[in-house]
Amino acid sequence: MASNSETLVTVFGGSGFLGRNVVRALCRRDYRIRAAVRRPELAGYLQPSGKVGQVHAVQANLRYPASVEAAVRDSDVVINLVGILTEGGAQTFDSVQAKGAEAVAKAAAAAGARLIHVSAIGADAESASHYAKAKAAGEAAALAAVPSATIFRPSVIFGPEDQFTNRFAALARMSPVLPLIGGETKMQPVYVGDVATAIADAVDGKAKAGATYELGGPEVLTMREIIEAILAITDRKRALVPLSFGLARLQAAFLQFAPGAFKLTPDQVTLLARDNVVSDAAKAAGLTFEGLGIAADSLEAIAPQYLWRFRPQGQFQRMGV
Repeated sequence: MASNSETLVTVFGGSGFLGRNVVRALCRRDYRIRAAVRRPELAGYLQPSGKVGQVHAVQANLRYPASVEAAVRDSDVVINLVGILTEGGAQTFDSVQAKGAEAVAKAAAAAGARLIHVSAIGADAESASHYAKAKAAGEAAALAAVPSATIFRPSVIFGPEDQFTNRFAALARMSPVLPLIGGETKMQPVYVGDVATAIADAVDGKAKAGATYELGGPEVLTMREIIEAILAITDRKRALVPLSFGLARLQAAFLQFAPGAFKLTPDQVTLLARDNVVSDAAKAAGLTFEGLGIAADSLEAIAPQYLWRFRPQGQFQRMGV
């Protein structure tokens, strides 16, 4: 019987927020990892995730199919994690999340490799959001090329290096007032480590082929409740000022050019108008964490482990006294 060390898993986007967690999860299970990234010379931090020689970074850009084909060569399993939250230059939602996903899927099919494709809850070909449309197109392309592909749709992902909880905590440190867009929009924040475990389980063969799983945390929270939880964890008292979607879109027309935590695009405002939770259909079909036998962690349990740095007195601050 072949051991996992004889199985080569190519991870597109292996150096990103979700990617580095997936690489660590696979290393713990003794798989050989090929991290396909745009800048392999900047992905050296992946090496300590495994044993000497277990992780190898190679250059690949989803906009160039030849580089994708080279990265997939001799792979047993291919994982596509590549996604962008905002567009910039040639990195558009369509080029990365639709056409890029198609290039990965076709390369996996040509290599005879199993395919695991990571999309997002809310992927919808009829959505008003370009992000959501591109995610849906990517799913369709993946299944067209590899009908047995397993697709994962996580809700908003949180963790130590996320662009979600850290962003609001950073804003709270800088401003006494926080704008609240889509305060009643429901989300199901999911811990990055749990998503990585689900993907690793799929590599192990525990997920259904050709199925689409929806991954959400144990709690459904409104956007207001999420921000209030972040403020409580970081011990910041800030005024939350609700913004209508119309006013938010107007502000986003300018803030889409802003740097860092202040950046807000019109497409992100569109996404905030729609709930981001696991569907009843996925629950009924067992295509959730529960179906994989994974007990997901809550925001309340995990976020204090890394958001402490945003407290007025950092890690030395005593809470609740």
